[in-house]
Amino acid sequence: MKRREFFSKSGAAAAASAAAPMIIPRDVLGAPGRPGANDRIQIAIIGLGGRANWLLRYEDFSAVDIVAVSDPWLKRCDDAVNNEGGKKWGGDKWRKYQNYQKMFEKEKLDAVFVETTTHARVLVCMHALQAGLDVYAEKPLTLTVEEGRVLTHAVRKLGRVLQTGTQQRSMPINRYASKLIADGRLGKIHTVLACNFEGPARWPGKPAQKMPDGLDWDMWCNQTELRPYHTELHNRWALWWDYDGGGQSWGVSGWGTHALDQVQCALGTDDTGPVELWPEEPGPKCKVTLRYASGTLLKLAQDKINDHQQLGAIFYGEKGTLQIVRGNFKAEPKELDDELRKDSPPVLPEGAGECAPHLQNFFECIRTRQRPYADVEIGHRSTVICHLVNICRDLGRKLQWDPKAERFIGDDEANQMLSRPRRKGYELPKITA
Repeated sequence: MKRREFFSKSGAAAAASAAAPMIIPRDVLGAPGRPGANDRIQIAIIGLGGRANWLLRYEDFSAVDIVAVSDPWLKRCDDAVNNEGGKKWGGDKWRKYQNYQKMFEKEKLDAVFVETTTHARVLVCMHALQAGLDVYAEKPLTLTVEEGRVLTHAVRKLGRVLQTGTQQRSMPINRYASKLIADGRLGKIHTVLACNFEGPARWPGKPAQKMPDGLDWDMWCNQTELRPYHTELHNRWALWWDYDGGGQSWGVSGWGTHALDQVQCALGTDDTGPVELWPEEPGPKCKVTLRYASGTLLKLAQDKINDHQQLGAIFYGEKGTLQIVRGNFKAEPKELDDELRKDSPPVLPEGAGECAPHLQNFFECIRTRQRPYADVEIGHRSTVICHLVNICRDLGRKLQWDPKAERFIGDDEANQMLSRPRRKGYELPKITA
């Protein structure tokens, strides 16, 4: 069932344009690390897998110049240049690099899109921040809780902009629906129901396969063990614990990241998180309940349905319920839905262009130096919930969480799971500036 079939009403998103000002103030002229109003933003893309190519094909990069691309497998750079997105955005002029740090040295960049695997993402982001660049980092933002806190510290210390790729944050109708809940239009929220998203599997170990030509496998493995090459590691990395927290579509850190970020946004808990969580039954795919300090329960218990309807959650309040999905919402009873829709932005159609407000917000923040809608702290806090769910399932017991200290209370075993050893040569740099 498609979203347009699920909801009784739908519409196209409206686009607005404004004329350029005749006079440009001095404070928006170019400066080091800050493009001026008349300067084209120079960007590069790191990681040319499926997500990067989807963005290039379906999203709007007309406000910036893509000048370079980088991937440990140079074939992917070549493919990106020649596919539909590359042809649309001047791929024949892109410089191609296998080593992104060499790209940082040679190119005059303002920002990068980090579309890498999850296990490589934070290190790439850190190096980009150190190079003085702003960052659009795909979701899930991190592989561990520790990575997220280190990354947040670096963004703040170095004064950079980081937008997390949770695009529902920028969709006008999603922002509107979230504000309805935050403003108390449903009264106190006692329960939130989200999908029972799945966790990652452990790599079983398989015989080595022939390495593709032109692939720097050591660089691809990044912080993880340098395992023998296998296509299921290289192409289906999001399935495995070493590389992601459940990044397949129905995984905790896959579509689950969007749903849990939507919960955080609507509850107004962007700078905190749950204080307690427990498994509802045994097993690695068990339902999990999380409790916020306010008493609100977040239940990962809804059955899966084959649509993007579950890239959100259902909020149960004193005055009714409100389901937020990607690009729409639905309230019950009907009288409540009619009331809440009076001032609602248009429904956002699925698919192509759905990231447009998010990219626009990022590009604007590069110029203004304001924090974007999915700032690093926001992205980190939402991703922490993914990690908490996975740890709870692994341990199979109730856990007490201190969201300020970002530590489990009285549980050394659980606290050991907040970070992982990193392979030599791929340690996170220390930011002391």
